[in-house]
Amino acid sequence: MKNSMKIFRLLILIAVFVGYANANSYSPYSFLRYSESARSAGLGGCFVTMTDDVSAVTFNPATIATVTDKPISISFLKHVLDINSGQIAYTKNYKDIGYFAASANYTNYGSFVKSDAMGNQIGEFGSNDLSLGLSYANELDKNLYYGGTVKFIYSNIDNYSTSAMAVDAGLIYQIPDKKVNIGLSILNAGVQLSSYNGVSESLPLDVRLGINHRLKGLPMLVNFSFHHLADRADAFFDRFLNFSIAGEAYFGQYLQVRLGYDNLVRRLSTPSNKKEFSGISAGAGIKTKNFNLDYGLAQIGSSALLHRFSVSFDI
Repeated sequence: MKNSMKIFRLLILIAVFVGYANANSYSPYSFLRYSESARSAGLGGCFVTMTDDVSAVTFNPATIATVTDKPISISFLKHVLDINSGQIAYTKNYKDIGYFAASANYTNYGSFVKSDAMGNQIGEFGSNDLSLGLSYANELDKNLYYGGTVKFIYSNIDNYSTSAMAVDAGLIYQIPDKKVNIGLSILNAGVQLSSYNGVSESLPLDVRLGINHRLKGLPMLVNFSFHHLADRADAFFDRFLNFSIAGEAYFGQYLQVRLGYDNLVRRLSTPSNKKEFSGISAGAGIKTKNFNLDYGLAQIGSSALLHRFSVSFDI
């Protein structure tokens, strides 16, 4: 355990330095920030430490080494207006080799009116985002797992497109006797392959650090995480205002109820006089022997409600 903790502390320091040195701004690949399942959305994005859930691969690829049940997850997001998004992930364990996973995220923004320079309508055009990932995870030390993902990213608007390659890397450390998990991940570190009309853009680098704990004597999992630690900020410690906190309560063997809060969403998406429930999320899940069914609801801004649905199952 001592060796595991030393390794984990060293990699946390490396991740914090990477986040500080590579702070980035808006990117055409920002859709990568919002690749969430219904369960993670209901928990306010506190998912970097979530075990035995294949959909957590987009938050921390090391988590697939803990998946023992229902290796397929499919999610659907009903966004605002005509924007729809989907996510699928599948993992398989190969003995003596490790855990592999494949994942895909797709977003369609609907159709738009196409006009010429004089304002005359000449047709319609669309816009789409796509990310394809291949992941690997294994045990690094006792109760310490590592993982990585290689991703191809593509985005298009009308006849213009851009593409990129990126990698994710993560660790998860389990302390079974304390019922505690600690997770760390660096996401979307990569390079652009082609650009919109010759304009070079960066990728939305993200550094996440979290912890969860299953309470004693109470059927609840409490989660806390820092996220977007690589975003630009006026001061270094302002990055730590990007945090989420959430709880998942269990009612019997089949029902789960979730409540989450994302401070970054509340700070940046809504004027100070119209906060209301911005940043608040909630959800519920039904867990059976053959499948899990989840629903997540999150409020972005004063009026935008995002609905997510997920199902996970065996094959």
